Amino acid sequence: MTAPIRLAILGATGSIGRQALDVVRAQPDRLRVVALGANRNADALDDLAMEFPTARTALGPDGLVALATEPDADVILVATPGVAALRATVAALEEGKRVALANKEVLVAAGHLIRRLSGGAGDRLRPVDSEHNGLWQCLVGEDLSTVSRVALTASGGAFRDVPLEALPGVTPQHALRHPTWRMGPKVTIDSATLVNKGYEVVETHWLYGFDYEQIDVVYHPESLVHAMVEYVDGSVKALLAEPDMRLPIQYALLWDRAPSPAPRFDWTADRLLRFGEIDVQRYPCFAIVLETARSGDLGAMVGLSAADELAVERFLHGDIAFTDIASLLRRGAELGARARESREPDLDEVIAIDAAVRASLGTPAVAA
Repeated sequence: MTAPIRLAILGATGSIGRQALDVVRAQPDRLRVVALGANRNADALDDLAMEFPTARTALGPDGLVALATEPDADVILVATPGVAALRATVAALEEGKRVALANKEVLVAAGHLIRRLSGGAGDRLRPVDSEHNGLWQCLVGEDLSTVSRVALTASGGAFRDVPLEALPGVTPQHALRHPTWRMGPKVTIDSATLVNKGYEVVETHWLYGFDYEQIDVVYHPESLVHAMVEYVDGSVKALLAEPDMRLPIQYALLWDRAPSPAPRFDWTADRLLRFGEIDVQRYPCFAIVLETARSGDLGAMVGLSAADELAVERFLHGDIAFTDIASLLRRGAELGARARESREPDLDEVIAIDAAVRASLGTPAVAA
């Protein structure tokens, strides 16, 4: 019998971490937790330590870096949000670990560094996001040079049906009620602004090496088609599944097929699959992310990422309106471009740009 995969979960108390533990419980012969880490939630981490008493635990950014290089771990699941997970991800890859990446900001702020260390999506860097995981499954066994274009799908988030004139008055409570997915607050707000889809375009670029012109985003409110790949002959592969993050998490951790606790796709159900263009008037943040990414200015992307973390936090605390987020993103991109000293910033410079933008916008830097 093959020995179980030894797993370290960074962000074990968050949404992805908790669902990953559901996968572990469903695969006791194939997955064994050896380390559990969290940024701040000490009480929840203590509860998990009681369930997994042999697992090493750690709290805070420095603790996450230590767990990322845990000698007993085969796979490191990076499930903490924000650029604070960057040092841990780099440390894991430098240590030769396999990384299952569920963090968007790591590739948005430092995709050039992660691609250099990992070579992009594959056994060493395993995408967990449903869209990128779906792309991977559509690309298995294919020659990437035969890919014409790819498409990521977008549900539209909590405000997809809200009249445009009402958007300035929407509340954080409403924003956190995503119509399809169960996610943490940062990702849920980024879904409402569609920043998350802009980020996923950037991630696709670094994971698979596709030009930005090859990467489309398609409005698909049912969230059943997660990704599509069009090949040069005109044929299209699509990954369909019920919206349940345990599916891509399990595929990323096991890197093969196995029975899953996720619900099965009902292809006898009478339902529609709708597709359409993204309305950039409704989602100005999406347009700003793509504009910044296509500029090629890596410092601007770091600045935008930092500004988005701040903007989401301020919106959740009621300090700014939902429609103010876009202007903060553009300001962050401008500040990041000014702070950049190298064309391709190294890890320390990425963290320095992030800190400079946060200071300029009036918030302390995170411990990255």
